[in-house]
Formats: sequence, structure tokens, C-alpha cells
Amino acid sequence: MQSYSEKVVVVTGAASGIGRALAQQLSMQGANLALSDVNMEALEETASILRGTGKVTLQKLDVADRGAWEAYAEQVKADHGQVDMIINNAGVALSETVERMSYEDMEWIVNINFWGVVYGTKSFLPLLKERPESAIVNVSSIFGIIALPTQAAYNATKFAVRGFTESLRQELKDTNVFVTTVHPGGIKTNIVRNGRMKTSMTGDNQTLEQQAKHFEKIAKTTPAQAADTILEGVKGGKRRILIGSDARLMDRIQRLFPVRYSDIFGWALKKLG
Repeated sequence: MQSYSEKVVVVTGAASGIGRALAQQLSMQGANLALSDVNMEALEETASILRGTGKVTLQKLDVADRGAWEAYAEQVKADHGQVDMIINNAGVALSETVERMSYEDMEWIVNINFWGVVYGTKSFLPLLKERPESAIVNVSSIFGIIALPTQAAYNATKFAVRGFTESLRQELKDTNVFVTTVHPGGIKTNIVRNGRMKTSMTGDNQTLEQQAKHFEKIAKTTPAQAADTILEGVKGGKRRILIGSDARLMDRIQRLFPVRYSDIFGWALKKLG
């Protein structure tokens, strides 16, 4: 996809962070946007700061609700007439040991981070196949490549998004639908503040505020930089998009030390703690 001008792009989790930055950049590049989030007030704020002239529609959407997705796909088709790209960006964080983690918390994150991607992909795939060129962009994480303590649930969902998307990409390789997986490192968003952060990765009982401040110190990439990397990656036909120097470094270490990387990162966590 060499241009976003006059394309219809669906973006989930568009009320803040990477989703909002994607909406801003796509708007400036002439796209028509179907934006969704569970936070309608913040979503309307996103719409208010867009500077493009394309059509923008807003929808309150719980990505964990399959029926809502199916209705949303029909609504977007009715509103825009076509769909050229979907960016499954919405996601949440959970930090807790496997032993202490509740089933309710596990189901919560799986329903949003994994099933939300599955529902979004399957609901819009028939519409995407109607277009001469189209794209599915599924946001995983660097934690879809490496695993760390207290991140078992988050790792599980992001590894699942990676596997689902890489398989889908092979199934659609001879079609008009381009498929890519996005692996952000630390991005300056509210994911920690909005998450269920019950035990920090260093194993201590830091408060949510302490974890959020620590994350803000180590997260070096802005949402705008992340959005730019994603959109340029789609234009360049990249099948895996790594965002940030931290993600690229961790990916490289995992490739060099596919088993022992955990020892390396464990040492780094102790230093950070």
C-alpha cells in the first residue's frame, strides 16, 4: 500500500496512545477513518484534533464482544462503502505471577488482546478481500517475542497474536490482502496506568503509580514515532515491524540466545530494580 489517500482505515483503541497517533497521521495523509474505543469521550477528543479533510466516523466498541464487531463491520461498510485497512491496536496490560493471577484477570486480558484481534480480523476480512489492495495490521508487542516474569498473561496474548497473524499472512500470501505483525517496545502511553499491574517485573509490591513512573522513564519511543514506523512499514511491505531501539535490541538478543536470553534480561531487571 503506497498511499493512504482516500483509503478507508479502521483503527481500534484510537482514544489515546498509538491509536490516536495513527489517526492523526492517517488523517493528514488523506485517509477516511473509522475510529473506535471503549472510551467515547477520549475518542471524540481524538476526532477534534484531526487536521485532515477525510470522513471520520466514531464508534464505542468493546473489542472483546464478537457480536459488536460483526455489527461494526456492517456499520463501517454502510458509512464508508469500503474498507482498505484495519489496524487492530486496542490492548491492555496485566502484571502478576501465574500463581497469584485470578482466572478473571486472565480471561479479561485474553478477551481483549487476543480475541479482539481475531474478531476484528475475521469481521473485516471479507470487506478487505473486495479491494484491489488492502492490509491487516495486528499489534503484538516485543513481549510477543520475549517472555519475562509476571508477564505470563500478557506474553500469552501477544505471542498468540504473533502466531495467529503469521499464519494468516501465509494463508493470504497470494491474495490482495497484505498482513503484518507489529512489535512495539516501550512506548510512552498510558498502558501501565490503565492496566491491572499487581506485581512488578522485579517481583516487589510497587504501587501502580510507581510502576507507571518507572515505565515512563524507560519508554523512549513516542506514539507519533510508533505510528510513523507502522505506516512506513506497511508502505514498505514489512511483514514484521519492530518499533524502538529497545525492541530491536531485545529481538536481536533473543535470536542470538533463544533460551538464555531470560538470564540476560533477568540480570537487567535486577539492575533496574
